[in-house]
Amino acid sequence: MSERTCSKVACTEQAVATLTYVYADSMAVLGPLSFRTEPHSYDLCAKHAERLSVPQGWSVIRHVAAGEL
Repeated sequence: MSERTCSKVACTEQAVATLTYVYADSMAVLGPLSFRTEPHSYDLCAKHAERLSVPQGWSVIRHVAAGEL
């Protein structure tokens, strides 16, 4: 897996998580960094993953890697 940077504007930190939105279900899914980039996903650094907020009424699903339990 190549090193990727955070998708947030002006952030140059290394990405550690991948964010995907499921608009039909009003849901954001945040998990460990994906193996490859996907066109409709966002890579986030630890700071931006921790601070993630979604619109009112939306749900956030946070998946953790097995080693992080």
